Amino acid sequence: MSKKKALGRGLNALLSDSNTEDRLEIDPPVAKPVLTQAQATSGSTLEIPLSQIEVNPFQPRTHFDQQALQELADSIKVHGIIQPITVRRLAQDQYQLISGERRFQASKLAGLKSVPAYIRSADDQQMLEMALIENIQRENLNAIEVALSYQRLITECNLNQEALGDRVGKNRATVTNYLRLLKLPPDIQIAVRDNRISMGHARAIINVENPDQQLYIFKKTLEEDLSVRKVEELVRELASAKKTDKGTSATAAPANREINQLQSKLSSHFGTRIVIKSDGKKGEIKIPFLSVEDLNRILDILKIQ
Repeated sequence: MSKKKALGRGLNALLSDSNTEDRLEIDPPVAKPVLTQAQATSGSTLEIPLSQIEVNPFQPRTHFDQQALQELADSIKVHGIIQPITVRRLAQDQYQLISGERRFQASKLAGLKSVPAYIRSADDQQMLEMALIENIQRENLNAIEVALSYQRLITECNLNQEALGDRVGKNRATVTNYLRLLKLPPDIQIAVRDNRISMGHARAIINVENPDQQLYIFKKTLEEDLSVRKVEELVRELASAKKTDKGTSATAAPANREINQLQSKLSSHFGTRIVIKSDGKKGEIKIPFLSVEDLNRILDILKIQ
């Protein structure tokens, strides 16, 4: 009987050890950090009090969707932090975020006192580059935010477009298309940022050189809810009219430069391409319109209605 009792105790001990191993395997590796903060070096992961972490001053993202942030906080309350944030050490018990600000902010909302963090070495330029690239890799980034991040990488991290493409995994043509958006008037950039028009609309509009005409097409796009294809057709019509004007200008005498300047001023004023034809004594002014609404807009400018 004593042997059976001993065997029973042995089985219980084995089962107990087995359960302990199972628990260790399924527990998140960051739940019980092995290293203390004093022992932690670059490349290690440990639990850091939120009070010892400051935000990344190079963070390009300034707006966080509060509802999405609260949803993440609710998830963290249930599941904890699945992916550690990344920080660099500034001093003893003082750290600075490199990436993971949404997780950092949501952890505060969730009431956490500390978070798992991966420590790495980085100087200020590397901090900026890492923050910008992480920002670009977000799925919900709009085209203007991407373009601004690309521009910052070029100007502040001394990258050319080819090197930038290698960093973000895009070809040079894609990088160029984003950067061109920053040449659009502010009203159009804001509309892209706010998803009132798509990047496709903006890429079509950027092919028009005259800012006033760009704004005219933009306003028409909003008012008539034009598709990208319709905007492209409108741009082609304007380009065709411009070629005709160039042909007329090439045959004009140098004395007609004043007429050409007047033509440009009127085009800007009316938001459409004005054509002036003159033989030096008489001539005509053509004001094209693209729809009844466009005609009414021109009549309002002329104060005829």
